Amino acid sequence: MTDATDPSNTQNQGRQKARAAVYDEPNKPFEMREYPLRDVKADEVRVRITMSTICRSDIHSWEGRRPNPCPGILGHEIIGVIDQLGANMKRDMRGDELAIGDRITWTEYFHSGASYYRDIHNMPQKSFGVRKYGHDLVEDDPHFIGGFAEYCYVVPGTWILKLPDCISDEEATPINCGVATMVSVIEATNIELGDVVVIQGLGLLGLYGCAMAKVRGARLVIGLDTVPDRLAAAKRFGADITINVSDRSDDDVASEVRALAPPDGVDAVIEVCGNPIVLPLGLKLLRVGGRYTLGGIVTPEANITLDANMFVKKWITLRGIHNYHPRHLIQALDFVVTNRDQFPFKDIVDSKFQLKDLNEAFKRASERSVLRAAVIP
Repeated sequence: MTDATDPSNTQNQGRQKARAAVYDEPNKPFEMREYPLRDVKADEVRVRITMSTICRSDIHSWEGRRPNPCPGILGHEIIGVIDQLGANMKRDMRGDELAIGDRITWTEYFHSGASYYRDIHNMPQKSFGVRKYGHDLVEDDPHFIGGFAEYCYVVPGTWILKLPDCISDEEATPINCGVATMVSVIEATNIELGDVVVIQGLGLLGLYGCAMAKVRGARLVIGLDTVPDRLAAAKRFGADITINVSDRSDDDVASEVRALAPPDGVDAVIEVCGNPIVLPLGLKLLRVGGRYTLGGIVTPEANITLDANMFVKKWITLRGIHNYHPRHLIQALDFVVTNRDQFPFKDIVDSKFQLKDLNEAFKRASERSVLRAAVIP
């Protein structure tokens, strides 16, 4: 392998700067700016971004509902082609050799150094000081640590995974956030053969949740949402029944769902809609001994009043899942590759925008007129 700083190894010989759409503060338009591109250090990879997608958490930051460093470059669902490769970066997390020109994905977070949670509790994603792509100040070196730009530096403490040629950019881009997170949620929910599973929220997480629950052997998958297009899409991703919960009382919805899961309700409920108001309904749907997993509520002060007595008397197990273990990234990729002929994963990314049109992309994604918006530099 040749030295990363050899000018012949980059497609941008002589280029000193690249563009990024900068997030200055919430509820303000993105601004296109240029920042210096430098050569990689020994433990870094420089990637020419080919696609990024807008995650719901990006929208929460943009709307001021979730803290995020400013000014910065949002975006953490990113894929791209290796443009420069540090001298120490030999292989990906599976042991496959890395080379310039490889298309890769990587964990949405990074952490280097000692970690109590990684080493003792096997939770590297919750390490003290963990940082996330799309959550750094743009002024800091190396500037490009987010997806809505032309380049991104993959820095030490990141797990890298090569992408096979058989999957498209549309199928690959959400893998390192939404898909891997859903793998973690499904694992925590412990879905078993014959289970009846309810999924609250049918955005990208919910659609993948329907597919994964079905592949794991769920007898019946029930999807709940308020958006007709998402309810229709869920049928193509493994949902057996979908219910529009708009303008319906919790008791009304609970009666309909529980009738589908005799004698006492569903085995598991998964929340991925991001709204705490759905929790009382979720509890009503569960049988004695049921499992409830929360994966979408990531904004602070998401307060809700619950009848704690229900957890005790009904033996309910409640779990929260935030981020994912690196192994889930591998499992997410394998799930997409294995099941791409059964489920139309490519169709989830249903709109594409140029980087200069990021403001319009966020507007469309925020109003839910698109399912997953892709940004192409």
